[in-house]
Amino acid sequence: MKNDYVWARTVLTVYRYLERIAGAIDKIVLQSALSSAYVSSENFYQNNVYTVSQKLIDLGQRKITLINLKLLIEDALKFVSEKDAEILVEKFFDGVKSKDIAQNHNISMRTVFRRIDAAVKSFSNVLCMKGYGNIALQKMLKDENWILCVFERFCTKPQEEFSFSQIFLKKAVSM
Repeated sequence: MKNDYVWARTVLTVYRYLERIAGAIDKIVLQSALSSAYVSSENFYQNNVYTVSQKLIDLGQRKITLINLKLLIEDALKFVSEKDAEILVEKFFDGVKSKDIAQNHNISMRTVFRRIDAAVKSFSNVLCMKGYGNIALQKMLKDENWILCVFERFCTKPQEEFSFSQIFLKKAVSM
């Protein structure tokens, strides 16, 4: 049950970066396809048809996984209360700071944290009802090391926020 909550928080946290990573994968696919046209004896093993096609297939599968995750998150949000969905969108999608959420809703910081926690639990329950609990998400995202990194961070430091640096996002594409 605890891991279901951590997964819910993880996928909400990575949501706003999914399109950016998918776009970067598209650029890698294009670059790989274009560079495969030039084959010399030096790069034959890197650019043979099998290697290039396997790389393109793997990248395509990663993009499909990220798109499916994005759709899953959006679909699950439809099943949480409007109040919970609003606070999740503000906090995780729009990146609004807790202090600003408190001011926008005219509530205390403690209430903000309680509402965020309750909303994440509600979202987690929806994911589980849809069949995407701990095991299913681990299986779905097993090759997305950048997402697994976020998950592990939340497991070890549950109260901490995870911030994405440009370097981390660049590595995420190649992970």
